[in-house]
Amino acid sequence: MSGKTATREAYGRALAELGGYNKRVVVLDADLSKSTKTADFARVFPERFFNMGVAEQNLIGTAAGLAAAGKIPFASTFAVFATGRAFDQIRNSVAYAGLNVKIAATHAGVTVGEDGGSHQSVEDIAVMRSLPNLTVFVPADEAETFGAVRAAAEIDGPVYIRLGRAGVPPVHGQGFRFVPGKAVIIREGRDAAIIATGIMVAAALKAASALAGEGIEARVVSMHTIKPLDVEAVLSAARETGALVTAEEHSVIGGLGGAVCEAVCQLYPVPVKRVGLPDVFGESGKPEELLEKFGLTPSGIADAVRGAVKMKKAGI
Repeated sequence: MSGKTATREAYGRALAELGGYNKRVVVLDADLSKSTKTADFARVFPERFFNMGVAEQNLIGTAAGLAAAGKIPFASTFAVFATGRAFDQIRNSVAYAGLNVKIAATHAGVTVGEDGGSHQSVEDIAVMRSLPNLTVFVPADEAETFGAVRAAAEIDGPVYIRLGRAGVPPVHGQGFRFVPGKAVIIREGRDAAIIATGIMVAAALKAASALAGEGIEARVVSMHTIKPLDVEAVLSAARETGALVTAEEHSVIGGLGGAVCEAVCQLYPVPVKRVGLPDVFGESGKPEELLEKFGLTPSGIADAVRGAVKMKKAGI
């Protein structure tokens, strides 16, 4: 793979591929199929596609009913609508009931851009991670997205897949294998570890390259599964490097950073710096401008690594 591909685009292609060999798969959308890319599935399997209109609660409720009838429904809309407007249905009809519904939400994070804070979901990982029975995937590139979609269809239970609008570069080469709940070490390092998810994995790799020029060797870990978290990968990084940085296009509260801090504070305390939105809503702007404003950049990650390494050396 070369160039940039939005994970929502990869989702559309993966879904159409999945539908070809798994006849139980059905797809629902809330009148946004061109944007969520479920239109790719609708074109080849129109009899298994349902446009529920601008009615997100009905979207999830109907998906729950289809799951109860033995289907494997993938329900899609924008992340801010899926996790906000339909939270009650996700909690009670899907997660509480343990139904086999896959919620693939696109347009997450500030890279939604000019649509602004009302449409930029920066709390959805925290909300979905808090629900029992729910698996949470945040793919970093096309390869992880295809892997997440295939894995979701095989998991017997509810899954949340967080997808983005903006194009992202590939971070995995040939031979990559997606294993739910298993992080991937993309770059080795002994001085600190950057545990990243989603679009921040590519930024973490750039940060690690820049830091290497300063003599700081940073491990880069792609944490594509937020729940269940790969605690062993986190603890190995803590033991072997002594300093951690988390990076996500999400609030620093309750997402990947929160999950990592929960693990290390109980089991192997080390300095942890979190890169993410600092307890604020997003705002309108071009994606690259917003990433810069909130420090969701290679330089922002590199600064956090320097800080974590300094804390480690100071014994903090």
